[in-house]
Amino acid sequence: MLAGSNQFETLEHALKHYFGYDEFRSGQREIITTALANRDLLVVMPTGGGKSLCFQLPALLKNGVTIVVSPLIALMQDQVQLLANNGIPATFLNSSITTEEKRDRVAAIHNGEIKLLYVAPERLNQEFISNFLVDLHQEVGIAGFAIDEAHCVSEWGHDFRPDYRKLAQLRHYFPKVPWLGLTATATDRVRSDIINQLELREPHVHIASFNRPNLYYEVRRKTTAPYKELLAQVKQSEGSGIIYCLSRKKVDELTTKLKQDGIKVVPYHAGLDGETRTKNQNSFIRDDVKVIVATVAFGMGINKPDVRFVIHYDLPRNIEGYYQESGRAGRDGEPAHCTLYFGMGDIKTIEYLIAQKVDPETGMALEDEQRIATQQLRRVINYAEATECRRIIQLGYFGESFPGNCDNCDNCKYPRPISDWTIEAQKLLSCVYRFGERHNGRTFGLAHTIDVLRGSKNDKVLKNGHDTLSTYGIGKDRSVDEWRMLGRSLLHQGLVDETSDGYSVLTLNGLSMEILKSQRKVEIAISPIKPSVAANEVSTNTAEIQALYNRLHKLRKQYADANKVAPYVIFADSSLRLMAQQQPQTLAQFAQISGVGARKLAQYGEMFTGEIRAFRAESGLPVLTESDPTPPLPVSAPTKSDVSHTHLQTLDLYNQGLSLAAIAKKRSVQENTIYDHLVKLLDCGYEVDLDRIVPSDRAAAIAQAITAVGDEKLTPIKAHLGDDYSYEEIKLVRAKIKPRSGE
Repeated sequence: MLAGSNQFETLEHALKHYFGYDEFRSGQREIITTALANRDLLVVMPTGGGKSLCFQLPALLKNGVTIVVSPLIALMQDQVQLLANNGIPATFLNSSITTEEKRDRVAAIHNGEIKLLYVAPERLNQEFISNFLVDLHQEVGIAGFAIDEAHCVSEWGHDFRPDYRKLAQLRHYFPKVPWLGLTATATDRVRSDIINQLELREPHVHIASFNRPNLYYEVRRKTTAPYKELLAQVKQSEGSGIIYCLSRKKVDELTTKLKQDGIKVVPYHAGLDGETRTKNQNSFIRDDVKVIVATVAFGMGINKPDVRFVIHYDLPRNIEGYYQESGRAGRDGEPAHCTLYFGMGDIKTIEYLIAQKVDPETGMALEDEQRIATQQLRRVINYAEATECRRIIQLGYFGESFPGNCDNCDNCKYPRPISDWTIEAQKLLSCVYRFGERHNGRTFGLAHTIDVLRGSKNDKVLKNGHDTLSTYGIGKDRSVDEWRMLGRSLLHQGLVDETSDGYSVLTLNGLSMEILKSQRKVEIAISPIKPSVAANEVSTNTAEIQALYNRLHKLRKQYADANKVAPYVIFADSSLRLMAQQQPQTLAQFAQISGVGARKLAQYGEMFTGEIRAFRAESGLPVLTESDPTPPLPVSAPTKSDVSHTHLQTLDLYNQGLSLAAIAKKRSVQENTIYDHLVKLLDCGYEVDLDRIVPSDRAAAIAQAITAVGDEKLTPIKAHLGDDYSYEEIKLVRAKIKPRSGE
């Protein structure tokens, strides 16, 4: 039996009962086991990786109440609603509830009726600690502190919040209570800061891969009519989406345009009153609108897992923020699309905002902050203009290596040809050189240089006499966008410099002179016209499955509206997809669907199986009743096409003779992730020599156990074998001996 619970034999049993899942995701079991041993932990896991479960399940299995520190009211409400729908006793205390509601909740907490209590960091003041938490610990017991969005404690993070710095005082009141810090994004520096600021004691640190394989990343250059392209993309995209803009004004303008063009859309920014923001946020969460246009303030507290696209209409300020914001897509693990629109005007806007970083008392520039912000902007521009795999740059920012060729970003899916632009580069740099000759070393910015190259007759060109330069008009054969692309590429390759002293101007350097003397070639990637990636491109559903999915989707929305909850609170899109594929007709079959726990089976089983039976009857398919023998649900057999490049990279290293630990270190991932890769490869029909990992005598014993108890669940196999055998060994052997379709 599990410690603190006489109800469950194993963690897997508890997982299925409360949350409806049969198996843990990579890393979750290790984290939960460590938490149950009352050790401090720091968990760095990407959005959608299952962080919340890492403190929620231990809280249910330990005595006492777990205190969860969460930065936003919306996030607390969403988490508590999801837990309540699974029959889990959780609540929150914040400014959104009435005095009477607070009194009732406090009474329930003191009576031991609550297992998870969500509070905001600012609530954890001296009075709350001494008057409430100390008494609570004596009466009921505090099982642990879970600090969500832990990066907020670090001034090096992208969302520093001073209130988080005060959390460490809890350690002095409750020295024996374990802590768990959780974050989706943290560099090495931020991780160290979290450990120090929260005073974590020899914590177990779990760093999952930052890769989100279900997200498609692309960058589109802003054309002269970017809105037209944006509108087409929104109309073509299935599901709901977020569009991020830098300013409130842009949010309002874009919302108005989209409404005029028939898109169900609402705005969200700090300029709206609280009631309007809440109303618009709820409309988005409940799928009453398709799109929310927002400033970057929106989304941190939103747990909507079924966002199918995120569009940055303006350039983000840094890579970490972009990773976090784009990561609000596809949290359910289903395919999602992330688009960044990149224009030169965006750079100027952010540079202006950086210049506004001044000391409010003295008016003097905060040079360190400006320098860091400029550095971060440069990385974003490099990302936007890169020709290599987007994931190499993204993951590299967090210190994680990636082999490239992800086949799920624009640069990998539609690689750009490299062209020789040496002559064009010489023309542009010659123009800069002639400016210096004419004006005693003074030069001009990229935009003016392009005007001269293309033979413009605007006032600035004529006033400075640049229509008489030898380089005037020599670049008419290239468009403005092409010259801009070349100019930015030269800058980011360090082949020309740019000063920013009130007005950015181009200046030549040593490499510039090598190009002018034909001692160096200039090669850049040309942006091709990329075909749109429609949502149905990644779908393999038949018409029948899609028709049933649409019906279940509609049923979920009707029930959600009737109960005033978000649709994903009822079931995730991935669960609906499984229902449509496997078509469970009885409660016994419905219980096998991932995401269906004991509470949801009792609450929704009859309704959804009834809809499935009705669909099958209308389609002329066989229909079961509860009294009929229940056959197992059909499972789609994976194929080699289901394996990604990252799995094949692992296989290649394994075949070279590297140990799993060495592969994990080389690829900057956990060893459990490598085990998962090998299981996936075996499932999909690849040959993997297991003798190096599981000796033949142990493999034979596992195979015998599988024959004796079946291969449907891991827990009975483990129980049959005993503690000497690991789940990883069992998974590998089970995958190795499992019959493939057609065998």
